[in-house]
Amino acid sequence: MSDATLHNATQAPDDFAVSISDSIESFIVAVTEVAKGDEPDSAVPFLLLEVSQLLLAGGRLGAHEDIVPDERYEPDTGPEPDVDELRERFAALLDPVDVYSEVFDPYVPRSEPVACRISDDLANIIADLRHGLAHYRAGRVVEALWWWQFSYLSNWGPTASAALRALQSLVAHVRLDQPLAALDGLDTDTGIDGDGDEERLAEEAGRVMAAEIAGPLGLRSSARK
Repeated sequence: MSDATLHNATQAPDDFAVSISDSIESFIVAVTEVAKGDEPDSAVPFLLLEVSQLLLAGGRLGAHEDIVPDERYEPDTGPEPDVDELRERFAALLDPVDVYSEVFDPYVPRSEPVACRISDDLANIIADLRHGLAHYRAGRVVEALWWWQFSYLSNWGPTASAALRALQSLVAHVRLDQPLAALDGLDTDTGIDGDGDEERLAEEAGRVMAAEIAGPLGLRSSARK
């Protein structure tokens, strides 16, 4: 059965539902393990791989016709698991490259870039995915697929896409021997121009990248000399 036919609320789980749920659960498990910090040398490349694979599942959800839930109102999934500890672990693991700039919607004319954090992105993605997984584990398969599709289009899809670009850019900067430009105080609490009294982040980013980022985060230069 093709992906496009899975919209009947009475259908049993099929290959599409199982594949999506497996991808999502695999992402949650893998990224939660990275957050423990046991293997910091491979953190950034591993996150790049995991977010890329998650977005493949997201693309399948986005290309699917609208999934119609069983009920008019979403059933209660119970208390939402706290992701603050996960967020803090990622922030510590990715410092000082956690903050990056992103244009929220590329189709809004003259959009101004905003400051984001990879740690916030990953925690928010996992919160969205867990919510759908709670429906799936309770046997509400169509409800889970509806939530994952809706939140992919509205939240975790754009968030994961932005985080992926940041991770890919970080890997590229290191492996192509292109030092990161100074972030000049860029933080999520200030404007992109760095107004305010926020602490400057990575003033000497090129030196920091070589001395503190490339090695500890498992990145090696691949640029030709």
